[in-house]
Amino acid sequence: MMKKRPPGLIAIVIYKGFVALLLTATSIVLLLALKKHDTLVTFSESYVLEGKREIIEWVLGKIINIKPQTLKISGISTGIYAIVTAIEAIGLWYERTWAKILVIGLVSISIPPEIYELIKGISRLKIIVFLINIAVLYYLIRHFSKH
Repeated sequence: MMKKRPPGLIAIVIYKGFVALLLTATSIVLLLALKKHDTLVTFSESYVLEGKREIIEWVLGKIINIKPQTLKISGISTGIYAIVTAIEAIGLWYERTWAKILVIGLVSISIPPEIYELIKGISRLKIIVFLINIAVLYYLIRHFSKH
């Protein structure tokens, strides 16, 4: 029979799983952009984009202006972080103590930079991520102290 997990823990596992998927997709896009960097530069200089969607031009401009070495480091780092996040989610699902400690540590470390980012400029996304991380931290510390 399957063990009943607390709803808060399930929510955190779903959140961590979602974040791991987003990080994986980001890593893949960065590494593909690295592989096709020259093609993107040529494409951006072609007449196809002239006067077309500003968003496409903005995204291509951002990617093209990034040095290939930066794309490589960013892609690999994001991939590693995706793996760590997936491991956190799996460990939490099985209610492993090491996973709770890992998540508490990593979320605690991320709070000061998030506060700094909020001081630099507030956005809905920044506030949502900050509040989710505070809730995760609070829940895990509370849940961890009971066991």
